[in-house]
Amino acid sequence: MELLELKNVSKEYGKLKALDGINLSVRQGEWLAIMGPSGSGKTTMMNIVGCMDKPTSGEVFLEGADIARESERNLTVIRRDKIGLVFQQFYLVNYLSALENVMVAQYYHSMTDEKEALAALDRVGLADRAKHLPGQLSGGEQQRLCIARALINYPRLILADEPTGNLDEANERLVIEIFKELHAEGSTIIVVTHDPEVAQDAERTVVLEHGRVAREVRA
Repeated sequence: MELLELKNVSKEYGKLKALDGINLSVRQGEWLAIMGPSGSGKTTMMNIVGCMDKPTSGEVFLEGADIARESERNLTVIRRDKIGLVFQQFYLVNYLSALENVMVAQYYHSMTDEKEALAALDRVGLADRAKHLPGQLSGGEQQRLCIARALINYPRLILADEPTGNLDEANERLVIEIFKELHAEGSTIIVVTHDPEVAQDAERTVVLEHGRVAREVRA
């Protein structure tokens, strides 16, 4: 069953064509890696799939609904309810504890549940760091906190943009192990990465070049 489908998706910024007729399907429960050089359209595609931008043309179906036609308000709701976002830059609230950062995501979705938030932190190995501020956490711990925050509302789709880009090798493996566990449980994951070692754990790798799908590689 396809969870996500892009049909002839293009994105233009003036005369620049960031995406040029992308066609791509992602099955429910699939782990997909997106690779390509800088400027290939990876982040643009991630922003469109993550309901943070709209294509200039084409269709983007998420669970059968064309999100390319939705209003900005509806896109916010879809992003909140169906998509878990993991960023390279973390985007944590620096004056809130790790626990509170997770609970903020709960608040915008429905209602806060401290016990559930603590369980999410425990899952990524941060239960003992719940009261720490982001500045008191290592880079690897901050990234794992981002994953806990992304998972707290049980998203249909997890989008991770260079999730290991700022991490050392040990923390990179910890993050990848979390993704492997999520995938084994049936989560649908799309990871944008420059790192072949990160991509090798995915079921399928799509390589973008000049805004187009250049090739696909299956594990």
